[in-house]
Amino acid sequence: MPTITRIVVSAGAIAIAVALQAPSASAQTARGGKPTVIPILQRDGYTVIAVQNPLTSLAADVETTKRVVDAQTGPVVLVGHSYGGAVITAAAAGSSNVKSLVYIAAFAPDVGEPIGKFGDQYPASLGAALRPDKAGFLYVDPAQFHTVFAADLPEVETRVFAATQKPIIGSVFGATVDQAAWKTIPSWYLVSQDDKAINPDLERFYAKRMGAKTTEVKSSHVPFLSHPADVARLIEQAAGQ
Repeated sequence: MPTITRIVVSAGAIAIAVALQAPSASAQTARGGKPTVIPILQRDGYTVIAVQNPLTSLAADVETTKRVVDAQTGPVVLVGHSYGGAVITAAAAGSSNVKSLVYIAAFAPDVGEPIGKFGDQYPASLGAALRPDKAGFLYVDPAQFHTVFAADLPEVETRVFAATQKPIIGSVFGATVDQAAWKTIPSWYLVSQDDKAINPDLERFYAKRMGAKTTEVKSSHVPFLSHPADVARLIEQAAGQ
């Protein structure tokens, strides 16, 4: 049995809310039947919980993730993708349950540092593809979704993700965390080398700053779909530490 048996995934915005669920039969066919991350982890004996963050504010998402973590018995690996990295950075702070953190192509802000602080220094194509609605929630332009978010997946599959994407309130990119859990909790980071949503050099900056055990894969922003075995392997390394 694994040393740590529970893995909590704090979902980032957009495709992650769809992607972390079991894939449909058509999606499995498009990927040649390749298993996604959650089935791999479950097969290996882990209990996996995917947090469904409301994406209405950083505070609300942190609260939602903390509630799920606090409900677990035994040690937890807390995983964050994309914006979810900022969520786990705050949600794990002070937790006695969380034994390790895993960042998958994710933001990893320091205390008082806006999530979007490095957008000018490390530009990415996704910014120009975001479309706000009247309430200030951001969507990825469906026409650009495949190119900027998941270019290493079949386009027919990414059209489904574009249609079912969950928007995020734009104000989160100016939000800050009060504590940075990666300063005290062992961390792992997966850099997506072909990422157009978060600049890969920014991912490397985050990983180096936190002293994370770092792996790189030649992937778009969704390595949990295009390289599920690599992502699962990294999570299991964090679980076995």
